[in-house]
Amino acid sequence: MSILDDLNPEQRKAAEALEGPVMIVAGAGSGKTRVLTYRIAHLIQSSVRPENVLALTFTNKAAVEMKTRISVLVGQQSARIWAGTFHSIFARILRIECEHLGYSRNFTIYDTDDSLALIRLVMNGLKLSQQEFSPQAIQSRISRSKNALLTPREAHAAAADLLSERTATVYSEYQRRLKKNNAMDFDDLLWKPVELFRRFPDILERYHHRFHYVLVDEYQDTNRVQYLLIRELTAQRKNLCVVGDDAQSIYSFRGADLRNMLDFERDNPGCRVFRLEQNYRSTQSILSAANSVIKNNTAQIPKRLWTGNEAGDPVTVDRCIDDREEAQRIVTTIEEESHCRKLDLKHFAVLYRTNAQSRTLEDSLRRSSIPYVIVGGVAFYKRKEIKDSIAYLTLVVNPHDAGSLLRVLNVPPRGIGETTQAKLVSLSTRSGLSVFELLNSPMLGDTVQDRTRRVLKAFSAMMKKYISLKETMSLSELARALIDETGLLTSLKEENTPESLARRENIQELVSALTEFSEQNREAGLQDFLQEVALMSDIDTTDLGRNAVTLMTLHAAKGLEFQVVFMTGLEEGIFPLSSSLSSAEGLEEERRLMYVGMTRAMRKLYITHAGSRYRFGELSFMVRSRFLDEIDPSFVQTTEVGRRQSNAARMSRSASLVPPKRKRGYEDLKEPSPFPAYEDESQEHEELKPAIGLRVLHESFGRGRIVALDLRGGNPRAVVDFESVGRKQLLLKFAKLKTL
Repeated sequence: MSILDDLNPEQRKAAEALEGPVMIVAGAGSGKTRVLTYRIAHLIQSSVRPENVLALTFTNKAAVEMKTRISVLVGQQSARIWAGTFHSIFARILRIECEHLGYSRNFTIYDTDDSLALIRLVMNGLKLSQQEFSPQAIQSRISRSKNALLTPREAHAAAADLLSERTATVYSEYQRRLKKNNAMDFDDLLWKPVELFRRFPDILERYHHRFHYVLVDEYQDTNRVQYLLIRELTAQRKNLCVVGDDAQSIYSFRGADLRNMLDFERDNPGCRVFRLEQNYRSTQSILSAANSVIKNNTAQIPKRLWTGNEAGDPVTVDRCIDDREEAQRIVTTIEEESHCRKLDLKHFAVLYRTNAQSRTLEDSLRRSSIPYVIVGGVAFYKRKEIKDSIAYLTLVVNPHDAGSLLRVLNVPPRGIGETTQAKLVSLSTRSGLSVFELLNSPMLGDTVQDRTRRVLKAFSAMMKKYISLKETMSLSELARALIDETGLLTSLKEENTPESLARRENIQELVSALTEFSEQNREAGLQDFLQEVALMSDIDTTDLGRNAVTLMTLHAAKGLEFQVVFMTGLEEGIFPLSSSLSSAEGLEEERRLMYVGMTRAMRKLYITHAGSRYRFGELSFMVRSRFLDEIDPSFVQTTEVGRRQSNAARMSRSASLVPPKRKRGYEDLKEPSPFPAYEDESQEHEELKPAIGLRVLHESFGRGRIVALDLRGGNPRAVVDFESVGRKQLLLKFAKLKTL
């Protein structure tokens, strides 16, 4: 009896096709890991030596799982298979061959923090201002250069602006220092093998002889360097098998190139393609809904998932009043579903597009005493950028808090190093003064240099200003002004990496949280908010055990599955993100992300969107995501959550969402709508019906798109992203915008 008897017909065909190039297009939940492991086991049972098999993955977890499964099928000989992540496998090769490149075999591997520390040292040596040129931005650009296989000299030749020129200069010295330290960073672990194989053909020939069969998991996630390494290793025997799903290619921001998979047949003449379309995870309703969305992409390999599972419940789309109602609706539904379906909390997942969205969800779960864990990140109030922002706010209330002061004294970088901070702490201990009192004290004397003294004095003056203003400004105004003046947002924007921009959005979400808190607690002060945050931060979710609701971004959810899934924030500008709308490729990747999220659900899928939400401290009225309109309505059940509330609850919240001036009050309506209708707003600018996403024309600035709205009070405002001049904040009654 063959081990392949455990596979379905198409899986078996893919596992049996051992020779030549093979592409296995494995749809979501179709058993791709199963096929990959059975294929390797079949190779070994077919007399292929285990050491002649190379299997490349993207996570250590996947590699361990693969080895474990293979060992069950073929026994201990599976230990001789070369299986691991790209970085671990090529680090192993470099340990053997690196002397050819001038390194010794005990070279050190620098992680991201080690790399950044070295970049800072290099910049100091080159006398480059870390205030003017962000070390993180330079690190990101060096990484992109390596992934494009650009040497420092080539990067310098390609430099098109001052930052690029400075980056190339740092890159050159950085590589020199790495080699002097006998060290490589993560990018080197892939870049150096390409250099090795190209400079030394005899070494490449040795690995051609070593690896007769190469298998690659998650091929849609490969970047340019990985693509070239695979081609180099398989150039002679052509026994390459790749497994992936083009519909789940969602990592272009990490350099993943979907063309690697779409062009596989062209790049590998004579290749065989197998499509795994039977899904073992989800109900037919969920799959049909997901298929109706992804079919709108043009860049894809045609396929259609099906399942032998039951039809199941339709996808529920909940339209909520606002983000708070959205979060509360999710919590209520989790309680209902857990009871009705007899499910533990670990079977529930809440997915969101950006980390900043977790804040309202966490608040609602915490109020209902429902345990949760966050995958791929930390709790909102424990994120570094949030703790930095809160430290600044804490100093306004309690400037003698040395812990908060020392946390942010050099955040963003001001040139106040650890030595200076140690001197301040020591002097504070000897003098009895707080560290804050010492910042502008003559007692500093010759303890610090003149430049450092000026920086400390400026920091002291900034904080004293906001200490004096805290009683005269609203909480949201104070927070916005202080955080803006600290330079936190500016530095993250200049860094301009996906991570820094996400951190920047988190800080803006904190301002939204404070604004919402002050509106709900009119008599409360900043101290009250900080106390509430401190209590939230004390909850240790790691002690909650496995039975907890899972919160995560859509990117982090890839490869996972849950009985019940909630996808939140399905609104234009959030999902899809505003930044993705500038190109067809960006929009198609967002749609693939939508597909990934939908196919995480096994038995039930909920999708929510809000009529309004706080974004960056401002109330914005939202437009439902275009992706909702792409779902076949025959697989959808739509509800308006607000209509289930009591009239009093609806009126209370709705009153805060519309301007005071309106044609008629909600109190005059028998069925008050939970969503602010344009007819209930001021008609001073009746030629324009403002909505986020609306294309407009301005007589001076030209064409643009509304990206944010504040319709409260007598002076409604809009933030418009113009094609000619970028973003402008305009008073609607004076802007004379015309709809396109």
